[in-house]
Amino acid sequence: MARIRKDDIVKIIAGAKKGTTGKVLAVDSKKGTVLVEGVGVGRRHVKPNQLNPVGGKKDIHVPMDISKVALVVDEKSGKTSRVGVVKNADGGKTRVAKSLKNKEIK
Repeated sequence: MARIRKDDIVKIIAGAKKGTTGKVLAVDSKKGTVLVEGVGVGRRHVKPNQLNPVGGKKDIHVPMDISKVALVVDEKSGKTSRVGVVKNADGGKTRVAKSLKNKEIK
């Protein structure tokens, strides 16, 4: 089970953008990277072609390592937590917030 999922709100805990929060746009579990909205925006230079005869610059999202983000459990205060996984009685799995004494995450 993925600890960080698409549409989660996360906070950057390491690197140049430390302290900023954003929504997760995509998760690549094989590479261990995430795309966070508004964080890690790069520029790609585009050659002129038939669809874009002028060419120019295009903004792209650059993925960051999943270990650099923490899940935000309280959006008002910005409090983060590590994420654990607990088995249910019916055999399914549920994500829980470690800092909130294993409270279930939506």
